[in-house]
Amino acid sequence: MQAVLINTEEAPNKWWAAQDARMRNETNKTHYPLEIQRQVSRMLSVMDMLYSAQGIYDAYGKKGVSIKINKAVIRDRKNLRALEADWAKAGVTKKMSAQGVIYRIAI
Repeated sequence: MQAVLINTEEAPNKWWAAQDARMRNETNKTHYPLEIQRQVSRMLSVMDMLYSAQGIYDAYGKKGVSIKINKAVIRDRKNLRALEADWAKAGVTKKMSAQGVIYRIAI
């Protein structure tokens, strides 16, 4: 899977940003079919085996779903490569920043 480096800035008010993201996430999640929600759930379930991180979050947006891994450190490179190859075939993209790794499922 090809990774794209992005430059992101931290939010000035982290509590407000977290609350806003949580509300938008819950609202947007209802617009996605169960198949996509299951795919995200399956990806989330294996992330803690592949990465050591401060947090792993799903974010349902208007145009796609992101899985964000905060301060990611790879645990299992072999299985990560295999899963990323499958995810790439399914149209999942990977972005990396100083804050962590983001997997995106575009709709």
